[in-house]
Amino acid sequence: MEGRRRGAPGSDEDFSFVSPVVKYLLFFFNFIFWVISLVMVAIGIYARVVKHAEAALACLSVDPAMMLMVVGILMFIITFCGCVGSLRENICLLQTFCISLTVIFIIQLAAGILGFIFSDKARHKVTEMINNAIVHYRDDADLENLINYGQTEFGCCGGATYTDWSQNIYFNCSQSNPSRERCSVPFSCCIPSRNQVVPNTMCGQGMQDMEYNEAGNHIHTNGCIDRMVDWIHRNLFILGGIALGLAIPQLVGMLLSQILINQINDQIKLQNYNLKHRSDPWN
Repeated sequence: MEGRRRGAPGSDEDFSFVSPVVKYLLFFFNFIFWVISLVMVAIGIYARVVKHAEAALACLSVDPAMMLMVVGILMFIITFCGCVGSLRENICLLQTFCISLTVIFIIQLAAGILGFIFSDKARHKVTEMINNAIVHYRDDADLENLINYGQTEFGCCGGATYTDWSQNIYFNCSQSNPSRERCSVPFSCCIPSRNQVVPNTMCGQGMQDMEYNEAGNHIHTNGCIDRMVDWIHRNLFILGGIALGLAIPQLVGMLLSQILINQINDQIKLQNYNLKHRSDPWN
């Protein structure tokens, strides 16, 4: 890496291997993600303290708000090391930053490979989450809106099939169920008519009592899991681009930090060399 001179031309003592371009580029790179980490922590705190979506969390293995806060705090610490390390030219902090990014990158890569290898187990886990969400459908407004949005966008109903909605106490088909929605499905399962402007919230009434083909004339009978798998297969290139977009900042951070570490090490060697020959001019 070509060095630069800080003082008068011809002065070896003012020569520096540390490039200001690399140094401040790494600083601003980390500063951007440092701000993003603060936003993530703030959103996580808001979701955990203000929303109190305990019912919605029952269908998830991990609290999303807590996960957001943990990821945000971890990102804050790592980017703080990158910011301070680049400004102060501190090798210890820069190595911590570089090693942390490398470990995270390897974990993400391993998770993607394991998810592909154990796709059946991943599908089973997603099925459990969807079924739990169906059970708690009426318990939380945000969860209800999320399920309705998903069923509308994917054109599906339930996890594996529309009769999965019998797992919910309001839509259960048992004769002892006093609910007016007994044996029904949410309106988001319905096939909208061409001229429909306002959704008919009662369109799913009694659909679970119908045969599969008959119900298919009024609602989407296919489950959301199969539709999600089909959507993933159709958008593999887009998903791959998103994964690459998430990986590139990490690779750039590792590259810049390693370049700066090498430059600082070269500068330290130059300073030691100058000190040695200044104290003993005959060597």
